[in-house]
Amino acid sequence: MAELIYHVAVSIDNFISDKGMLEGDIQNSLFLFEGEHVPDFLADIKQYDAVLMGTKTYEFGFQFGAKPGEPGYKGLKHYIFSNSLQFESNEEVELVKGNAISFIENLKQQKSGKLWLCGGGELAGSLLKHKLIDQLVLKINPIIVGEGTSLFGHEKSTLTLDLKEMKLYPNGVMKCTYNIQYV
Repeated sequence: MAELIYHVAVSIDNFISDKGMLEGDIQNSLFLFEGEHVPDFLADIKQYDAVLMGTKTYEFGFQFGAKPGEPGYKGLKHYIFSNSLQFESNEEVELVKGNAISFIENLKQQKSGKLWLCGGGELAGSLLKHKLIDQLVLKINPIIVGEGTSLFGHEKSTLTLDLKEMKLYPNGVMKCTYNIQYV
């Protein structure tokens, strides 16, 4: 059975994107895109067998020249959960419409290894509600953004987290890895 890991950057006030990112203006984002945490992140994603994304997370790559149907991360199978995007699925990128929960339940049962939930606060919230996320890897940025996309969308679950690892970087980013203990 595959393990689903939500590995994402987050602000101290629990947002995975800020106003700049939502407006497609990466230059005005408060999130830290440079520093020692970046090479560690690029090394970390090599452990994953597939990446799962919601619409907005996948579309975020379009501002860097990616096109619908193209992978954001070379070498990883992509599952894009969207009822609004329109493109043909291919070997690298599969567009999943409809019930994401049942699809991911089946995917976890059929696959082995590690599945990376890259982003999509609403998608993450739905998966959390159905107890499908096994681990959180939070790259906590030393910022407070006030508004944006919440870590788990509108979901308000109660959880206990078991800290497995923590690393502090010189720029103030802290990477925390937690196993989820569902109540």
